[in-house]
Amino acid sequence: RTVLALVALLLAGGVAVASPASAETVTTALRSGVAGLPVATEIRTGYDRALFPHWTDADGDGCNTRYEVLIAEATTAPSVGSGCWLSGGRWYSYYDNAYWTAPADLDIDHFVPLAEAWDSGARTWTTTVRRAFANDLGDYRSLVAVTDNVNQAKGDQDPSTWMPSYGRCRYVGEWLAVKLRWRLTVDTAERNALISLAGGCPGVTNTVTLAR
Repeated sequence: RTVLALVALLLAGGVAVASPASAETVTTALRSGVAGLPVATEIRTGYDRALFPHWTDADGDGCNTRYEVLIAEATTAPSVGSGCWLSGGRWYSYYDNAYWTAPADLDIDHFVPLAEAWDSGARTWTTTVRRAFANDLGDYRSLVAVTDNVNQAKGDQDPSTWMPSYGRCRYVGEWLAVKLRWRLTVDTAERNALISLAGGCPGVTNTVTLAR
């Protein structure tokens, strides 16, 4: 029933839904996609970051989620040593158009922050689902390596109160992708900001595989 309800919402918002054989994948133009996101009041009650177990080592290779993202997003591949020690790599932070060679200078941003996810529906999830969200390596848009102080400035804000200095069309598209992937809602201010920002990004489309 949840999937059918989401499909109906997506169709109303101008989103193309794949055939039943692959019904977990949707493709949408940016502006119609954000306009079609379900709107609901955010609820912060009960939130605790510890409710989202994160930086797990799902494949048991000695590199937790943080390091898996650093390895995947490096513009120059690092050497991986004992204890997943990374050296010799280079990374690009698109939020501020900066390059880094020290992993310590980068945070791994939960693109939709954990608190924002809680507010937008994750409070009803099981711990297992929240763990999957917090360590989502199944879609490159869910987690992103960015300059640490820029990520800290973002905090738990949504696009109605914070946007990066660079790559704004990319940012809006990735925000939409994560909200769609995890069937999260938006509040009115967030939706209005996304629609306004998407208006400056013609021709952008997103294809998203739903996570749940």
